[in-house]
Amino acid sequence: MTPFSLLYFCAALLLYIAAVPLLILLSFKEKYKDSIPARFFLRNNAPLRTEGIWFHVCSLGESRALKPLLERLNDTDIAITVITQTGFEASQSYEAQVRYLPFEIFLPFWIGKPKTLVVLEAEFWYMLFAVVAARGAKIVLLNARISERSYPKYLKLGWFYRKIFAYVDTVLVQSEIDKERFASLGARNIEVVGNIKLAQKIVVTKYYERSDVETIVAASTHEGEDGMILAEFAAYRKERNSRLLVVPRHPERFEKVWELMQRVCATHQLTCKRFSQHHDFDADMVLIDAMGELNNIYAISDIAILGGAFAPIGGHNPLEPATFGCKIITGKHHFHQLELLKYVENVLVCELHELKETLLASEQMKAAYITETIDIDRVIDSIG
Repeated sequence: MTPFSLLYFCAALLLYIAAVPLLILLSFKEKYKDSIPARFFLRNNAPLRTEGIWFHVCSLGESRALKPLLERLNDTDIAITVITQTGFEASQSYEAQVRYLPFEIFLPFWIGKPKTLVVLEAEFWYMLFAVVAARGAKIVLLNARISERSYPKYLKLGWFYRKIFAYVDTVLVQSEIDKERFASLGARNIEVVGNIKLAQKIVVTKYYERSDVETIVAASTHEGEDGMILAEFAAYRKERNSRLLVVPRHPERFEKVWELMQRVCATHQLTCKRFSQHHDFDADMVLIDAMGELNNIYAISDIAILGGAFAPIGGHNPLEPATFGCKIITGKHHFHQLELLKYVENVLVCELHELKETLLASEQMKAAYITETIDIDRVIDSIG
């Protein structure tokens, strides 16, 4: 262990000791009931023993992004570590050893001898890199990026990140800007390959017949959005022959949304139905109260209103409706989707009270489409 690594380890140990009471308290919260005991107390978190490829991701989105890669590496010994509970649950669907990544003081005793460590996005843990490099493994950063907002913070700690990146063999970045930023922090062997999330397969599971009537889907709606969307559509419906399919994000809200829909339809003399009862879309408003139908609905829709962005939720994946050529309307609170929206052309942003006018304006709008792809073969070659 180098003098700096020893100093870093001691500092991390002191931090850990000081944080133990808080960690115990947080472990009683539902959100952390599995992740904190596993990461900070090694409960049900046996040492990682793999001689193949080890992927480390943070959460749900990065775990899902692994799917096209793992399909190509199906004969390889694979391990996956995560930070969050949702990431752990998603990763369990793969043929792989799945673990929570322990806090850094445990890593020297917990890590085996992998062939390659692949770290997604910005999971830069000093002890992780130092220990894996000491084991003789290759280290690859995949989907690496440094945002404009974060870059000044990286520069202030440039001396520290140079130590981290000195352990990295290959950096696969999302853009030329990212390449420049990583190079300025001492990274080597940097390649621009694009965003791995562009490689995800977006497919339908059932085929429904498209209608001659304009079809709008209100997709992944949240509390506080449905009522205004229904009211704005009802006003729009007076000027255009159209139908609205509503897909709430959480199934526990189906009943509440159905009650809202019935009230709006009664007020505006519109028809409505529940998809689970009729299995068709022959009404002015249809509640899609079934799971796993969203891509199937995108495939027959002309316009997608992406929920989760009219309330401060962060928005939802724009690649899915763009894959099926929908016109896309979303709200201004799409901060979790900024990365993916860079790759989607023709997206309108509005407030809820502007939705009727935005729907009217969408007649002149072209369908959304994805502007870039990613070369999976280059990624596989770099990992191998």
